Amino acid sequence: MTRTNIWTILTAGALATLAFDLFGQGLAPLAGFAKLAPVGLAQATIKTVFGAAPKGIGDIVHIVNGLLIYSLGYVLVARPIQQKILPSLPWLVTAVVYGIGLWIFALYGVAHLIAGNKPFLGWTGITWVALWGHILYAVVLAAVIELKPRAQSMGTAAA
Repeated sequence: MTRTNIWTILTAGALATLAFDLFGQGLAPLAGFAKLAPVGLAQATIKTVFGAAPKGIGDIVHIVNGLLIYSLGYVLVARPIQQKILPSLPWLVTAVVYGIGLWIFALYGVAHLIAGNKPFLGWTGITWVALWGHILYAVVLAAVIELKPRAQSMGTAAA
């Protein structure tokens, strides 16, 4: 992995996390829908696993997951599997499926199996905001990663 690739992955993760938070904590509630609380979920999960959760750890977990962990999941797992199984499938479809996978992981795996909440947080309004938020995250992430090479080649062609 080159230095450029690492910066692309971090940039993609940062922009995707901003999109997720803007949508889930700002736009959705502004439109009358539920407000996401990813930091609260991370904080509760850490507390469940370790018995205590220092202030701020939920923020750190949320940022590191969005910036790096989920970005690497797309680059190192989702996209390579898709390219091996269905190489002609557009990256956008892969991104949407990856977003749905993140949603299942977050709301069933983390929120339910680890933190002890109802599966998919009881299928309330937050469930659906979280679904769209995770899809948005994955699409923004993938767009930055997948379209960067095209933008670079266009810039080179123009020079």
